[in-house]
Amino acid sequence: MAKTPPAFTPDILAFVRSFAEDIADGSAAIFAGAGLSVASGYVNWAELMREIANDLGLDVDRETNLVAIAQYHLNERGNRTRINQKLIDEFSIGHALNENHEVLARLPIDTYWTTNYDRMIETALEATGKVIDIKHAVDHLKTIQRGRAATIYKMHGDVSDPEHAVLTKDDYEGYFRDRELFVTALTGDLVSKTMLFIGFSFTDPNIDYVMSRVRVALRKQPKQHYCILRREARKPKEKLADFEYRRRQQEYFIKDLSRIGIHALLIDDYADATRILRQVEARYRNRTILISGSAHEFGSWKPDSAATFIESISRALVRKGFNVVTGFGLGVGPSVIAGALQEIQTNPRRHSSLQLQAFPFPAIEGASTTARKTLYQKHREAMVAKAGIAIFLFGNKRDIRGHIVDAEGMREELSVARATGLNLISVGATGWVAAEIARELAAEASSRSKKYQKAFATANNARSDMTSIVKAVLTMVDEFRDH
Repeated sequence: MAKTPPAFTPDILAFVRSFAEDIADGSAAIFAGAGLSVASGYVNWAELMREIANDLGLDVDRETNLVAIAQYHLNERGNRTRINQKLIDEFSIGHALNENHEVLARLPIDTYWTTNYDRMIETALEATGKVIDIKHAVDHLKTIQRGRAATIYKMHGDVSDPEHAVLTKDDYEGYFRDRELFVTALTGDLVSKTMLFIGFSFTDPNIDYVMSRVRVALRKQPKQHYCILRREARKPKEKLADFEYRRRQQEYFIKDLSRIGIHALLIDDYADATRILRQVEARYRNRTILISGSAHEFGSWKPDSAATFIESISRALVRKGFNVVTGFGLGVGPSVIAGALQEIQTNPRRHSSLQLQAFPFPAIEGASTTARKTLYQKHREAMVAKAGIAIFLFGNKRDIRGHIVDAEGMREELSVARATGLNLISVGATGWVAAEIARELAAEASSRSKKYQKAFATANNARSDMTSIVKAVLTMVDEFRDH
């Protein structure tokens, strides 16, 4: 039986909440170190320099300054051809993306900094269909890629241009002369954005200098940034005194990171970094709610009351800061839009039009049934992917014979939502497919909090009044968002 991973500390949970908000505000950035790509099979700095050190008769495991090894090689050989070839050999080989890359690429983060030479971040972003702007030389900073969704600053260069990659002491010593604009750009992002350092060791002298300069510029009150660090653990057969010494070193190191505005999130296993990113993604996605439904008729509900009910849910969600997504289903979609717009237009300084996203299904004349289903399936997948929570209402339509039947499209959206991992809420009190889905969700609801169970019962009681149902839906939404 698989071991259940430990619960996150309050410190990490606070970060998840805060960073998800930063992503939503467009103020989040990532700084990726070599550790982010190691899980994909790439070597770290020590392994990159191992053969180079052997050529010099040195043992990389006994060296603490790996940049110096590259410089020693250049001093001895008079050129860096061997190092350049090593860079090409190690970082031009195709590797599979790891989950950390994939989660980050799915999130709407528009700024990435990295000291890595590989193209894993670019590959992950491109796989999601995003247009990216890559900056690995100073000249690249002068132009922009129009329509870009993300910019990647490769401050130490790229495997495609190994001759100009930052590797040796000469490169580092001349960095602020040759690549000063990278320093300026990074300084700006450290001032204006919340940076998450992941897979980064902080042994890079450039970063230390930049962070210190930012701290001084902000009068010793730098912006809060975060890093994920593995807590020191005792190695097999390691003397207790040696372990205690390493742990003490880490404690002082963490305090020094705090001095320059970086808060360390301690984990016990590298897999926990992936769990943290998953939580950030879930928290961010749970800010967006898909309201799925269609209704040619409203059963025991009067049409005007049903419209008011749907508008009330949509408006309340926007008021609480959620984003609302609708597929513009018959009888439901227009009311979803009306409710959201009422709140947005009433409080334009508090809310944004971006909180409402409509995905009306395209009308296709002359298309085959198969072609239409394929297109609609892709449309549903794209729509559902925007959300973290789905609410199902009513669910009926008129068929070609004029009969009122279940809306199979709502069932298809449920299937996509399940496959995508959305949290599901169905208001059974509205009847039709929504009532069927609610019955399917009853067992899951019974395992949640008492407050949620009470809300679930209210939302699925046909005798509940409209105000109580709206309140119950919001209670269930809040529980999904906060857990």
